[in-house]
Amino acid sequence: MKKQVTMTTRDYAATARTLSEALPYMQRYNDAVVVIKFGGHAMGDEDAMASFARDMVLLRQVGMNPVIVHGGGPMINEMLAKLGVKSEFVKGKRVTDAATVDVVEMVLSGMVNKRIVQAINAQGGRAVGLSGKDANLMICDPSDPELGFVGEPAEVDPAVLLNLFEDDMIPVVAPLGAGRAGETYNINGDTAAGAIAAALKADRLLLLTDVAGVKNAAGEVLTQLSATEVEQMTADGVIAGGMIPKTETAVNAVRNGVRACTIVDGRVNNAVLLELFTAHGAGSMIRA
Repeated sequence: MKKQVTMTTRDYAATARTLSEALPYMQRYNDAVVVIKFGGHAMGDEDAMASFARDMVLLRQVGMNPVIVHGGGPMINEMLAKLGVKSEFVKGKRVTDAATVDVVEMVLSGMVNKRIVQAINAQGGRAVGLSGKDANLMICDPSDPELGFVGEPAEVDPAVLLNLFEDDMIPVVAPLGAGRAGETYNINGDTAAGAIAAALKADRLLLLTDVAGVKNAAGEVLTQLSATEVEQMTADGVIAGGMIPKTETAVNAVRNGVRACTIVDGRVNNAVLLELFTAHGAGSMIRA
């Protein structure tokens, strides 16, 4: 049984003040498109999932158009192991053969996607789950023939998302795409989010992750970066490892019409609201 939290008059006053201070940001983002890559620890935590869902409903309530693109790597790994599907690796990356891509689609479009949709609907929102295969949202080319059915978005048609906005819906997109011959491709979640954000000319792209943001050589989180600075830090080896694909996604997005991309620390409570509705923010913002 959860312990009941008692609010004081001071607590209520602080909440009212926070809402008042958020008003200019809400006005700024009225009717704005915000693409959010959802992943990390929150996907496996019931309370964190519910909190994220409430935040998405709030964005829609104040007039914004959120699009959620999710990952699901740990869930895929768990299901592959459960089904006894063995994986081969090339250059450290999993080869996605026909058997593997079937499992990937089952997990992403089925279990993971519908769990997020259900969480948003439970908070009073109207979420609709789809994948990049639906309505030809994402047409893919193979990113590397050696990796099998791993795709790179070549054409993105956001018409179905625009229609959902008109109907007051929150789209939740699984990172899968259709090949030119009708085959299914698995897409990196960050890559899919960046491609969709660019096609929508989104006001913001938020990449939720389990790190505080982009750090300099001294280990300090940088809150503002240009695309050129990101490229120089990567060339110098300051940005390395798993941060490289995230910053590459950010740079590609802002150079293709997205106003700004922020790599957000998704471990922070209400990280999306902090980033959008406060001067403090919650990560590293990258602009063209």
